[in-house]
Amino acid sequence: MESSRRPAVRGAQAVARAAALLRLVSAAGADGVSLAELARRVELTRPTAHRLLTALEREGLVEQDGSSGAWLAGLDLYLMGRSAAARYDVTGLARDIVHSLATRTEESAFLSARRGDETVCVLREDGSFPIRSFVLYEGVRFPLGVASAGMAILAFLADHDVDAFLRRNPDLERAWGPEHRPDEVRSRVAETRARGFSVNPGNIVEGSFGIGAAVFNRAGEPQWALSLTGVQFRFGPDRMPELGRTLLAHAHALTQRIATSSAGR
Repeated sequence: MESSRRPAVRGAQAVARAAALLRLVSAAGADGVSLAELARRVELTRPTAHRLLTALEREGLVEQDGSSGAWLAGLDLYLMGRSAAARYDVTGLARDIVHSLATRTEESAFLSARRGDETVCVLREDGSFPIRSFVLYEGVRFPLGVASAGMAILAFLADHDVDAFLRRNPDLERAWGPEHRPDEVRSRVAETRARGFSVNPGNIVEGSFGIGAAVFNRAGEPQWALSLTGVQFRFGPDRMPELGRTLLAHAHALTQRIATSSAGR
Protein backbone atom coordinates (compact mmCIF):
# COMPACT_ATOMS: atom_id res chain seq x y z
CA MET A 1 0.00 0.00 0.00
CA GLU A 2 1.30 3.43 -0.86
CA SER A 3 2.46 5.45 2.14
CA SER A 4 0.21 8.36 3.17
CA ARG A 5 3.17 10.39 4.38
CA ARG A 6 4.17 13.26 2.14
CA PRO A 7 7.72 12.99 0.83
CA ALA A 8 10.21 15.47 2.20
CA VAL A 9 11.04 18.34 -0.12
CA ARG A 10 14.72 18.29 -0.98
CA GLY A 11 16.46 21.27 0.60
CA ALA A 12 13.44 22.24 2.69
CA GLN A 13 15.42 22.23 5.95
CA ALA A 14 18.04 24.59 4.54
CA VAL A 15 15.31 26.92 3.25
CA ALA A 16 13.60 26.93 6.67
CA ARG A 17 16.87 27.72 8.41
CA ALA A 18 17.70 30.49 5.96
CA ALA A 19 14.22 31.96 6.39
CA ALA A 20 14.62 31.91 10.18
CA LEU A 21 17.92 33.78 9.85
CA LEU A 22 16.34 36.36 7.54
CA ARG A 23 13.54 37.00 10.02
CA LEU A 24 15.99 37.55 12.87
CA VAL A 25 18.21 39.83 10.79
CA SER A 26 15.18 41.85 9.67
CA ALA A 27 13.86 42.16 13.23
CA ALA A 28 17.25 43.44 14.46
CA GLY A 29 16.87 46.63 12.45
CA ALA A 30 19.71 49.09 11.87
CA ASP A 31 21.86 47.74 14.71
CA GLY A 32 22.13 44.30 13.15
CA VAL A 33 22.73 41.08 15.05
CA SER A 34 25.85 39.02 15.75
CA LEU A 35 26.63 35.62 14.31
CA ALA A 36 26.72 34.12 17.80
CA GLU A 37 23.22 35.40 18.60
CA LEU A 38 21.83 34.20 15.28
CA ALA A 39 23.31 30.74 15.74
CA ARG A 40 21.90 30.53 19.27
CA ARG A 41 18.41 31.68 18.28
CA VAL A 42 18.15 29.30 15.31
CA GLU A 43 19.86 26.47 17.24
CA LEU A 44 22.65 26.02 14.70
CA THR A 45 26.39 25.70 15.08
CA ARG A 46 28.26 28.88 14.28
CA PRO A 47 29.90 27.38 11.16
CA THR A 48 26.51 26.28 9.80
CA ALA A 49 24.93 29.67 10.51
CA HIS A 50 27.88 31.44 8.91
CA ARG A 51 27.66 29.24 5.80
CA LEU A 52 23.97 30.07 5.36
CA LEU A 53 24.54 33.77 5.98
CA THR A 54 27.34 33.81 3.43
CA ALA A 55 25.04 32.24 0.86
CA LEU A 56 22.36 34.83 1.63
CA GLU A 57 24.96 37.59 1.37
CA ARG A 58 25.94 36.44 -2.12
CA GLU A 59 22.28 36.83 -3.12
CA GLY A 60 22.10 40.35 -1.68
CA LEU A 61 19.64 39.41 1.04
CA VAL A 62 21.92 40.19 4.01
CA GLU A 63 25.06 42.24 4.55
CA GLN A 64 27.79 42.12 7.18
CA ASP A 65 28.95 45.33 8.79
CA GLY A 66 32.68 45.65 8.19
CA SER A 67 33.48 47.19 11.57
CA SER A 68 31.13 45.47 14.02
CA GLY A 69 30.67 42.18 12.20
CA ALA A 70 26.90 42.42 12.75
CA TRP A 71 24.55 41.06 10.11
CA LEU A 72 22.03 43.44 8.52
CA ALA A 73 19.22 43.23 5.99
CA GLY A 74 20.48 43.55 2.41
CA LEU A 75 19.32 45.67 -0.49
CA ASP A 76 17.58 42.83 -2.32
CA LEU A 77 15.58 42.01 0.79
CA TYR A 78 14.44 45.63 0.89
CA LEU A 79 13.41 45.50 -2.78
CA MET A 80 11.48 42.27 -2.22
CA GLY A 81 9.77 43.88 0.75
CA ARG A 82 8.70 46.87 -1.32
CA SER A 83 7.21 44.56 -3.92
CA ALA A 84 5.24 42.62 -1.30
CA ALA A 85 4.16 45.82 0.44
CA ALA A 86 2.01 46.82 -2.51
CA ARG A 87 -0.23 43.87 -1.72
CA TYR A 88 0.12 43.26 2.01
CA ASP A 89 1.28 46.42 3.75
CA VAL A 90 -1.43 48.46 5.44
CA THR A 91 0.83 50.65 7.56
CA GLY A 92 0.14 53.62 5.29
CA LEU A 93 -3.58 53.18 5.89
CA ALA A 94 -3.10 52.59 9.60
CA ARG A 95 -0.56 55.23 10.60
CA ASP A 96 -2.99 58.03 11.44
CA ILE A 97 -5.32 55.58 13.20
CA VAL A 98 -2.47 54.28 15.39
CA HIS A 99 -1.49 57.90 16.09
CA SER A 100 -5.07 58.76 17.07
CA LEU A 101 -5.24 55.71 19.35
CA ALA A 102 -2.02 56.70 21.15
CA THR A 103 -3.14 60.34 21.43
CA ARG A 104 -6.59 59.59 22.80
CA THR A 105 -5.49 56.96 25.33
CA GLU A 106 -2.02 58.35 26.17
CA GLU A 107 -0.74 54.74 25.99
CA SER A 108 1.61 53.05 23.50
CA ALA A 109 -0.36 51.92 20.44
CA PHE A 110 0.60 49.24 17.92
CA LEU A 111 -0.37 47.58 14.68
CA SER A 112 0.57 43.90 14.37
CA ALA A 113 0.15 41.65 11.34
CA ARG A 114 -0.52 37.93 11.24
CA ARG A 115 2.21 35.85 9.61
CA GLY A 116 1.20 32.20 9.81
CA ASP A 117 1.12 31.15 13.47
CA GLU A 118 2.72 34.39 14.64
CA THR A 119 2.11 38.10 14.82
CA VAL A 120 4.78 40.64 13.96
CA CYS A 121 4.60 44.21 15.19
CA VAL A 122 4.80 46.54 12.19
CA LEU A 123 3.94 49.94 13.68
CA ARG A 124 4.37 51.57 17.09
CA GLU A 125 3.51 54.99 18.44
CA ASP A 126 4.03 56.02 22.06
CA GLY A 127 1.44 57.99 23.95
CA SER A 128 2.09 60.94 26.22
CA PHE A 129 2.03 59.02 29.51
CA PRO A 130 5.67 58.97 30.66
CA ILE A 131 5.78 55.39 32.02
CA ARG A 132 5.77 52.91 29.13
CA SER A 133 5.97 49.21 28.43
CA PHE A 134 8.61 48.05 25.98
CA VAL A 135 7.37 44.49 25.44
CA LEU A 136 6.35 45.37 21.87
CA TYR A 137 8.52 47.06 19.28
CA GLU A 138 8.58 47.04 15.51
CA GLY A 139 9.74 43.68 14.20
CA VAL A 140 9.12 41.63 17.36
CA ARG A 141 7.21 38.37 16.86
CA PHE A 142 5.00 36.36 19.18
CA PRO A 143 2.97 33.21 18.62
CA LEU A 144 -0.75 33.75 18.25
CA GLY A 145 -2.42 33.67 21.65
CA VAL A 146 0.57 35.06 23.56
CA ALA A 147 0.52 38.86 23.19
CA SER A 148 -2.79 40.73 23.19
CA ALA A 149 -2.62 41.28 19.42
CA GLY A 150 -2.14 37.57 18.75
CA MET A 151 -4.97 36.60 21.09
CA ALA A 152 -7.29 39.08 19.38
CA ILE A 153 -6.53 37.47 16.02
CA LEU A 154 -6.70 33.88 17.32
CA ALA A 155 -10.05 34.47 19.01
CA PHE A 156 -11.74 35.46 15.76
CA LEU A 157 -10.53 32.48 13.78
CA ALA A 158 -12.93 29.55 13.36
CA ASP A 159 -12.92 26.93 16.13
CA HIS A 160 -11.26 24.35 13.90
CA ASP A 161 -8.48 26.85 13.11
CA VAL A 162 -7.91 27.46 16.82
CA ASP A 163 -7.70 23.69 17.39
CA ALA A 164 -5.27 23.29 14.50
CA PHE A 165 -3.08 26.09 15.85
CA LEU A 166 -2.86 24.43 19.26
CA ARG A 167 -1.97 21.08 17.65
CA ARG A 168 0.81 22.72 15.64
CA ASN A 169 2.18 24.50 18.70
CA PRO A 170 2.31 22.00 21.57
CA ASP A 171 5.18 23.83 23.32
CA LEU A 172 3.38 27.09 24.14
CA GLU A 173 3.19 26.25 27.85
CA ARG A 174 6.85 25.28 28.05
CA ALA A 175 7.97 28.40 26.20
CA TRP A 176 5.57 30.97 27.68
CA GLY A 177 4.31 29.57 30.99
CA PRO A 178 1.24 27.83 32.43
CA GLU A 179 -1.07 30.62 31.25
CA HIS A 180 -0.60 29.15 27.77
CA ARG A 181 -1.87 25.62 28.39
CA PRO A 182 -4.41 24.66 25.72
CA ASP A 183 -7.32 24.92 28.16
CA GLU A 184 -6.17 28.37 29.30
CA VAL A 185 -5.78 29.57 25.71
CA ARG A 186 -9.26 28.32 24.82
CA SER A 187 -10.68 30.04 27.90
CA ARG A 188 -9.13 33.36 26.88
CA VAL A 189 -10.38 32.86 23.32
CA ALA A 190 -13.93 32.56 24.70
CA GLU A 191 -13.46 35.62 26.93
CA THR A 192 -12.11 37.66 24.03
CA ARG A 193 -15.02 36.73 21.79
CA ALA A 194 -17.51 37.70 24.51
CA ARG A 195 -15.74 40.98 25.35
CA GLY A 196 -14.80 41.93 21.80
CA PHE A 197 -11.15 42.63 22.66
CA SER A 198 -8.36 40.65 24.30
CA VAL A 199 -6.71 41.36 27.64
CA ASN A 200 -3.16 40.32 28.52
CA PRO A 201 -2.79 40.83 32.29
CA GLY A 202 1.00 40.69 32.50
CA ASN A 203 1.38 37.22 30.98
CA ILE A 204 4.57 38.19 29.10
CA VAL A 205 6.16 40.65 31.54
CA GLU A 206 4.76 41.07 35.04
CA GLY A 207 3.11 44.43 35.49
CA SER A 208 2.84 45.14 31.76
CA PHE A 209 -0.77 44.99 30.55
CA GLY A 210 -2.06 44.92 27.02
CA ILE A 211 -5.38 44.87 25.18
CA GLY A 212 -5.93 44.01 21.52
CA ALA A 213 -8.65 44.19 18.88
CA ALA A 214 -8.73 42.30 15.59
CA VAL A 215 -8.67 44.07 12.22
CA PHE A 216 -10.19 42.16 9.30
CA ASN A 217 -9.29 41.88 5.63
CA ARG A 218 -11.78 42.19 2.79
CA ALA A 219 -12.68 38.49 3.14
CA GLY A 220 -13.65 39.02 6.78
CA GLU A 221 -10.57 37.22 8.16
CA PRO A 222 -8.61 38.57 11.16
CA GLN A 223 -5.31 39.52 9.57
CA TRP A 224 -4.09 42.37 11.79
CA ALA A 225 -4.65 43.73 15.28
CA LEU A 226 -4.46 47.07 17.02
CA SER A 227 -3.25 46.96 20.60
CA LEU A 228 -2.43 49.14 23.57
CA THR A 229 0.17 48.39 26.23
CA GLY A 230 1.12 50.09 29.46
CA VAL A 231 1.73 49.62 33.15
CA GLN A 232 -0.81 47.70 35.23
CA PHE A 233 -2.42 50.56 37.15
CA ARG A 234 -3.30 52.30 33.86
CA PHE A 235 -5.47 49.32 32.86
CA GLY A 236 -7.60 49.05 35.97
CA PRO A 237 -11.39 48.55 36.07
CA ASP A 238 -11.97 52.31 36.09
CA ARG A 239 -10.31 52.79 32.67
CA MET A 240 -10.62 49.40 30.98
CA PRO A 241 -14.16 49.80 29.56
CA GLU A 242 -13.32 53.15 27.94
CA LEU A 243 -9.96 51.88 26.66
CA GLY A 244 -11.73 48.88 25.15
CA ARG A 245 -14.39 51.00 23.44
CA THR A 246 -11.75 53.34 22.01
CA LEU A 247 -9.63 50.44 20.78
CA LEU A 248 -12.60 48.70 19.14
CA ALA A 249 -13.69 51.93 17.43
CA HIS A 250 -10.23 52.41 15.94
CA ALA A 251 -10.03 48.76 14.85
CA HIS A 252 -13.41 49.07 13.15
CA ALA A 253 -12.29 52.25 11.39
CA LEU A 254 -9.18 50.51 10.06
CA THR A 255 -11.20 47.47 8.95
CA GLN A 256 -13.55 49.77 7.03
CA ARG A 257 -10.64 51.62 5.46
CA ILE A 258 -9.04 48.35 4.32
CA ALA A 259 -12.35 47.19 2.86
CA THR A 260 -12.45 50.15 0.50
CA SER A 261 -8.75 50.13 -0.44
CA SER A 262 -6.59 47.99 -2.71
CA ALA A 263 -4.47 46.77 0.23
CA GLY A 264 -5.17 43.73 2.38
CA ARG A 265 -6.74 41.63 -0.34
